[in-house]
Amino acid sequence: MNIRIQSIDFKADKDLLAFVEEKVGKLFNHSNEIIRADVALFIESKGNLENKSCRVQLLIPGNDHIVEKNSTSFEASVLECVDTLQKIMRRAKA
Repeated sequence: MNIRIQSIDFKADKDLLAFVEEKVGKLFNHSNEIIRADVALFIESKGNLENKSCRVQLLIPGNDHIVEKNSTSFEASVLECVDTLQKIMRRAKA
C-alpha cells in the first residue's frame, strides 16, 4: 500500500493525514493491481464555501483512475472521492 499525500498551499495536520491514509487505504482492498494512490489536497477560490478540494489518482497498470471532489471540509471531499473510486472499481470488475 503506497499512498502519497500532498497538501498544496497549506500545512495538513497529522489527524487529516491519518484520516486520508485510512480512507484511501481501503481502496487497496478492492484490487491487488493498484500500484500507488496519489492524493492532492488544496483550497480553491476563497469566496466559495465548498472550496476544500481533494484529487485522488489511482495508478493501475493500463487504466489510471482520477477523481476530484469539492466540499466544505477536506474529510468530506476525501470520502466523496473514495466512494466514487469504489464505484468505478466495482464497475470495472463486472
